[in-house]
Amino acid sequence: MPRPDVKFCRLCGTAMTTTIPPMEDRERATCPSCGYIDYLNPINVVGTVTTHGEGDELRILLCRRNIEPRKGFWTLPAGFLELDESVVEGAARETREEAGVNPRMGELFTVIDAVRPGQVHLFFRATADTLEVDPGPETIECWWVQPEEIPWEELSFQTVQLTLRHWVDDHAAGEFTLHHEVVGRMLP
Repeated sequence: MPRPDVKFCRLCGTAMTTTIPPMEDRERATCPSCGYIDYLNPINVVGTVTTHGEGDELRILLCRRNIEPRKGFWTLPAGFLELDESVVEGAARETREEAGVNPRMGELFTVIDAVRPGQVHLFFRATADTLEVDPGPETIECWWVQPEEIPWEELSFQTVQLTLRHWVDDHAAGEFTLHHEVVGRMLP
């Protein structure tokens, strides 16, 4: 399905049409003049499950959202990947921007295909050297929560809830693995 906001070709300025291009299986906004095809692709969201401490002192970093959607709900530090950065760099940047925490980045932990609204969420495990936070403008407050204190009913998005559930389960098992989920698929 083509983007409704694509009216003119970004290459030559001709009015776009909606057609099924050769060797394609779906409608796309196409330019009848130069042949440019506007592909509607998923957006990458990158973030971290940042922890501090061990044993009884183990804490997970949560941020209370100061923006819509889901303003006031708890989330992991995350946001949209920028064009000039890797997924690891983007996840670290989002953690710094939202919580003022400079994470030590670890392994990729969850890949979640959010089919609707057309996003791929990539969360990395990370650690922090300090409990000091400095919430950015998109964050009301930060909370270093113990795993048993996670406010499950107050989490912002299904992708955050799935990531934290996998983290809690893997932590209890003593082994962290890569997880993949698909959410938000429309039923036929």
